[in-house]
Amino acid sequence: MTAIAIEGGKGPAAALKPVRAPVPQPNAGEILIRVRAAGVNRPDIVQRNGFYPPPPGAPDTLGLEAAGEVVAGAGRWKAGDRVCALLGGGGYAEYAVCDARHALPIPEGLSFEEAAGLPETVFTVFANVFEHGALKSGETLLLHGATSGIGTTAIQMAKAAGARVIATARGAAKAETARRLGADIAIDAAAEDFGAVAKAAGGVDVVLDMVGGDYFAKNLEALKTGGRIVYIASLAGAEITVPIFRIMQKRAVITGSTLRPRDADEKARLAAEVERIVWPWIAAGKVKPQVDRTFPLAEAAAAHAHLESGGHVGKVILTAG
Repeated sequence: MTAIAIEGGKGPAAALKPVRAPVPQPNAGEILIRVRAAGVNRPDIVQRNGFYPPPPGAPDTLGLEAAGEVVAGAGRWKAGDRVCALLGGGGYAEYAVCDARHALPIPEGLSFEEAAGLPETVFTVFANVFEHGALKSGETLLLHGATSGIGTTAIQMAKAAGARVIATARGAAKAETARRLGADIAIDAAAEDFGAVAKAAGGVDVVLDMVGGDYFAKNLEALKTGGRIVYIASLAGAEITVPIFRIMQKRAVITGSTLRPRDADEKARLAAEVERIVWPWIAAGKVKPQVDRTFPLAEAAAAHAHLESGGHVGKVILTAG
């Protein structure tokens, strides 16, 4: 099969090269998928740069989510079933294996390209916004990076759950896109003080932050008493200064998580919850994957360069025929 390797083990986007590799063989309880499309995610870039090694037992090949047809079944899956799957790695290839419990049926009406952008994104949003952040109907979510794959998904999922959404993005055009996707208030963070705007709008119950750094002080300013700040990345800085007395005053919770290192049983539990709660939102048209651009598998280098440029809105997808 064709797969994408990182020339030299790590490097810039140009280090991604198509190679010939053996088709992986599923173990007991795993399925083999003929990959038709795979999502490109920020953690792939971090791994490519040498800072996010795959967990034990996962393939070195990049790719945390994919969609395609089952070739060898297990569990509830049989050959020919159309699935999308959360992977520990290996999505940038023509075939991939995964724990049968980590695959979900492709929602009716979605293409492989759309479905490939669901697992990593939806699992991340569900785990962090609705489980760690405990967002409820009637509460307000403050979301940064509104036009990223995570951002476009989080806006729609929060609205589907009955929450109000305040979204930030850099630039007026991206803020307008966030508004079009359902954000109640969209803030151009390059031109406005989002903390002040959010506070003036009544404050927020949950913050989903992938920026880090100096955003923390403004997040805390906007947070209501009993609010939760959830970190999933730190693109602008991995260190924050925490004013302990202010945290005590607000009874604030600061938390965060990663998805890839979770054990197989925990991912299976999360998959079942996502299918139970989020899949009906997709079926009802309340959540729709936003595909920014697709690239052939062999052009993974160009896909990474596009994602790193920051101009995308939604997901960047690789297609494998």
